Amino acid sequence: MCASCHEDISKAFAKNPHHAVETDKKRGFETKACESCHGPGSKHMDSMSAADIRNPLKIRPAEADRLCLTCHLNQPTHAGRINSSHARNDVSCVTCHSIHKNGPNGLVARKPAEINAQCAGCHADVWASFQRPYKHPLPQGAMSCVDCHNPHGNSTARTVQASIGNEPGCIKCHGDKRGPFTFEHAPVRLEGCGACHMPHGSANPRMLTRAEVRFVCLECHSNLPAPTLPANGTLGTSPPAFHNLNDPRFQNCNVCHQKVHGSYVSRDFLK
Repeated sequence: MCASCHEDISKAFAKNPHHAVETDKKRGFETKACESCHGPGSKHMDSMSAADIRNPLKIRPAEADRLCLTCHLNQPTHAGRINSSHARNDVSCVTCHSIHKNGPNGLVARKPAEINAQCAGCHADVWASFQRPYKHPLPQGAMSCVDCHNPHGNSTARTVQASIGNEPGCIKCHGDKRGPFTFEHAPVRLEGCGACHMPHGSANPRMLTRAEVRFVCLECHSNLPAPTLPANGTLGTSPPAFHNLNDPRFQNCNVCHQKVHGSYVSRDFLK
């Protein structure tokens, strides 16, 4: 019946994964796929008024999400959807997913460039970060936002995909930094990669938060009180100590402390 007026939508929907609802007996919507989302259509057919049919784009985001979660609740890719930052900011499923369509810019964006363009539509400030000299290769289409972020959320407050011991999106590519290490560098385990790196893009080499390596290190390793220092008194002190930062040979910490992400043999991360 719906197709008699909405022929274009009906033809597109026939190629859409949601069309399975039309023949799905277990959910009770057999031959009523349209009504599964839009509600009873008898009144709408009589009046021909848009006000007499439910439009997920025009209802409250929480109601639209609840409608989608009627079928999609507890699916692995939607775990924690209600707790995600998108949900808390009233961004509903239909803001990103065009339910009737399929293919490019349809139900789900598949290609990295399409995904990035969709995310950039709201996150323009983040996308601007990727125009900096040092960044992950998103502008080239070699990566997408969902390689690191789960847009449907997870059990934590952030949408970065959960993992143990570090930022998960980073570990998927940088597995050598995961450990576990015999001697751990506390920021790597407790604060994550963002303590030293700007994951969306930086003006500094290696996507560091500071222009020089020593300044990144000195955010933690400077002016520490004497009782916390090792017995040799050489770590974490201000010049002039053994590490006199006025001397050029001490101004790039990782020349000596090469294993800054963690080491198996050196508690000072020397090797």
